[in-house]
Amino acid sequence: MSCQMAQDAVHINLNGGRSYAIYFAPFQAVPRLLAAAGLRKGSCLIVTDTNVADPYLEKLRGYLLKAGWSPTPGLILPAGEKSKSPELLQQIYDHALGAGIDRQTPVLALGGGVIGDLAGYAAATLLRGLPLVHLPTSLIAQVDSSIGGKTGINHSMGKNLIGAFYQPKLVCTDLDALQSLPELEWTSGLAEVVKHGLIADADFAHELSANWHRILRRDQDIVRRMVIQAAAIKAEIVSEDERESSLRAILNFGHTFGHAIERIAGYGKFTHGEAVAVGMRAALKVSVLLNPDLPYTTIDSLLKRLPVRNSIKDLDPNTLTQTMYFDKKVQAGRLRLVLLRRIGSAYVTDKVTEEQISAGWDCARNA
Repeated sequence: MSCQMAQDAVHINLNGGRSYAIYFAPFQAVPRLLAAAGLRKGSCLIVTDTNVADPYLEKLRGYLLKAGWSPTPGLILPAGEKSKSPELLQQIYDHALGAGIDRQTPVLALGGGVIGDLAGYAAATLLRGLPLVHLPTSLIAQVDSSIGGKTGINHSMGKNLIGAFYQPKLVCTDLDALQSLPELEWTSGLAEVVKHGLIADADFAHELSANWHRILRRDQDIVRRMVIQAAAIKAEIVSEDERESSLRAILNFGHTFGHAIERIAGYGKFTHGEAVAVGMRAALKVSVLLNPDLPYTTIDSLLKRLPVRNSIKDLDPNTLTQTMYFDKKVQAGRLRLVLLRRIGSAYVTDKVTEEQISAGWDCARNA
């Protein structure tokens, strides 16, 4: 299994007739892409949030109506990580069942990573599975969360602890959406882009560093190349290891630390990307303790370019470490971390001491 990349699409090849494509096209193309994916015209359920509804919802409904679809008015949920909850999931269930859906009714997840995770889990569980279509509007969703089939909600004990692997029928990525993305959401998404380069593609990581100022300015040519390449990296990994039994786990570089930050700080103080940016610096420190030949300064200088608004100095490192044990990668009570072997190569290990983890937290707290 592998992914294939063309100028306007990245194809994810999976077993069992579940392959799909990530199309880089404006949302006007959604009706055509639905037809190409073999979805039956009829009703469709649009789930979005308060940040995205105003610029996109009615336009999308207009495109669908013109093509002969019957979209629901759209369910608009509160924006933010707190929406990944059982209560908001229930709202989607109520809205969908009240609209008279059947098993052919596609769920269109219009928004960033939160909407994709939440609506995706609803699609996976409603009537034991509805067709899912991702329409990602944030950078973090376009390069990461809309690719690969991870769906779910948070639990009070940790992030993404309730969920399912559920692949979409297609992803339509409108790159123009990135030009109006709030600055915080833009820089937050860059953390996942940098992560992709560090774990899997050294040339891409070096290209990001060389073009950083153009990336911050959202130069359209650079952004297009960046998003397509980052999506292709994620797609290749998912194609090789759909259910995170081996290779796919490297996508969690910085996330074990980052998820602990999000939970202890309280969802909202740090964006997901900010928490991952800090988490990658902690994981980098642990990496270099195990591999002194790692070019620490080169990697750290790239990570330092990722803006983070708040410090974690007021978070207790012992509490953070204990929270890491709620991570999904823990096996037999042993913490498993994703670390760097070199730029462009990562690995998973459980051979990390609490002293090394503490050193990682110290580095991140003093960043």
